[in-house]
Amino acid sequence: MTEPVAEPVKRGARRVLLGVVLPSVLVLGLIGGGAAYTAVTVGSADRTAPTEVWGPTPEPARSEDPAAALARGKAGTPLSKLLLPLPDGYAFGPDEELYGNDGELGAAAATALMKQAGEGLSGKKRRAFEKEVDKLGLQGIGVRSFADLNNDVVVTVELARMKDKKQIKNTYRLRKEVMDILEFPKGPKVKDRRNAVCYLAPENDSLDKKKRAAALEELFCFAYDSEVFVSVKAAGAKPFDRASVADLVKKQLEHIESPGEYV
Repeated sequence: MTEPVAEPVKRGARRVLLGVVLPSVLVLGLIGGGAAYTAVTVGSADRTAPTEVWGPTPEPARSEDPAAALARGKAGTPLSKLLLPLPDGYAFGPDEELYGNDGELGAAAATALMKQAGEGLSGKKRRAFEKEVDKLGLQGIGVRSFADLNNDVVVTVELARMKDKKQIKNTYRLRKEVMDILEFPKGPKVKDRRNAVCYLAPENDSLDKKKRAAALEELFCFAYDSEVFVSVKAAGAKPFDRASVADLVKKQLEHIESPGEYV
């Protein structure tokens, strides 16, 4: 008796998601806001240590080898300390819009950037969208990108801190619901992590067979803990090692739990 109403409910949920919820959820975790899934290539990577920092930067913590620490990523702010340091076998990846390849935006800048994603909405929907962004209570967003030079894969990690810890869990739940409703294929599992999930970007059916085969494969993973909402995006030539990306998600979560230990 329940099957006849299942499809209308799904259609109704899709309308709500696409109208208001989807933009506010997708903007958090897809770098730059929006769901265009822009492909990046290892060839465009800036393989030097990053130099751009957004917002006020405290004095760096003292280290026995400051140059070596910086080569694995900045750690001069509470949020940058939580970002996964450059793993073995990776170089720094390409810049991600305003963030660079190892950057951070404070609360005001991150909120303003998010709200830009609602510019195409009508007045009423845009106001609703901006309220959803304000509800997140963003305290900052940090981004670090890695390039696996041996396998032609770029991985971008994004961490978002929020004032209301409940919003971290809610954001994860909504992201997951969006991907499920839009029928994104499931990706690899993140070992020993219940609060983490990965999805593959659907193939573009508008491309012919040859172009589809040449298109980059993309993977999106989301996770959270009591501190931050975690988003990981990977793009590379088909087929890349999806399990290695899921392992990076696991390492990122472990690093959040023990930020003083480089992995």
